[in-house]
Amino acid sequence: MTHVAIIGGGAMGCSAAYYLAKAGVQSTFIESEGIGSQASGYNAGGLNPLTGEGIPGLLGEIAATSFAMHAKLAQTLEEESGVEYHHKSIAFVTVAFDDADIPGMQMTHDIFEGADGFNAHWIDAADLRQLEPRLNPEAQRGLYAYGNAIVSGYEFTNALARAAERMSAEIKQATVVSLRADGDRVTGVVLEDGAIDCDAVLVASGPWSGKAEEWLGIDIPIEPYKGEILRLRIDGDMPPYDFSGGGANLHLRADGLLWVGATEERKGFDREPSDYARSTLMRGATKLMPCLESAEIARHTACLRPLTPDWLPIVSAAPGWDNAYLATGAGKKGILLAPAIGKATADIITTGATDMPVSGFGIERFA
Repeated sequence: MTHVAIIGGGAMGCSAAYYLAKAGVQSTFIESEGIGSQASGYNAGGLNPLTGEGIPGLLGEIAATSFAMHAKLAQTLEEESGVEYHHKSIAFVTVAFDDADIPGMQMTHDIFEGADGFNAHWIDAADLRQLEPRLNPEAQRGLYAYGNAIVSGYEFTNALARAAERMSAEIKQATVVSLRADGDRVTGVVLEDGAIDCDAVLVASGPWSGKAEEWLGIDIPIEPYKGEILRLRIDGDMPPYDFSGGGANLHLRADGLLWVGATEERKGFDREPSDYARSTLMRGATKLMPCLESAEIARHTACLRPLTPDWLPIVSAAPGWDNAYLATGAGKKGILLAPAIGKATADIITTGATDMPVSGFGIERFA
């Protein structure tokens, strides 16, 4: 194996390129709008390996593995790439406004308290308001949880790409229109303005991965899952932690703005920021912290996450092909899972097997 064409310049494709380069394999990743230009560049960058869809559960082991890989990458990737991407551990505080909020918070408490490197404790109403006086006085209780991490998603994706490029990879801005094949082997990727020969192809184009169904003659059950985020410029100091509750999540991020996210909608391939999302997010934000009503909306973004029917990723060889592969469908956990999925994909392409915990994520499960 000497050259892999990677269709997609998001976190999955860039991670695969990075680990392929580490294995001595050259790649060209092809992205029509630029590296990190889709969901990988417009997310809040949260790395939470303990809770979420499929965690605890089928996604738990790969989430924990990838979270640990993020910590190791943070020691080397910025130097390898020349890109600062702001990896750090954080605490967050969940706020309860009524008794209905408590069971979910109790589950989070128990999970964080039972995990190495994580902890959690309850905060009563008085201490909660002392912690952040601008919180809604109707808040009844809080849960402090420590151990998650964050990165800047756009910069992290670009760090993987630039590090891969410094080793051997090539970045090409172009649109793929089809594949060339000889029997059950892909021999090249056809672009609008030319073609690229390859020894293998990886489809890692997020919710657009379904375009490869026609090229490969297989079903790729991926749909776009729209998410919108507001970035607020606020008066006064930033909150001391990330806060969630009342239908909103408030995130402290490296750009100095307070991020409010995120919506979840099935809206097809609509990438336009909507008035509905803006009002929904601001309603949740002002319930949590009423003073945010006067905050300036500095930026409003929308992106499309790749979602499979079972909310689990696809990390797989393409059925019926000797040298075609898929890495997509990580939903809302794409940045978290990128290192493990990228490494697993590089392993499978170069050796046919991997010790990453990706069993059960093959596309054959949808047959």
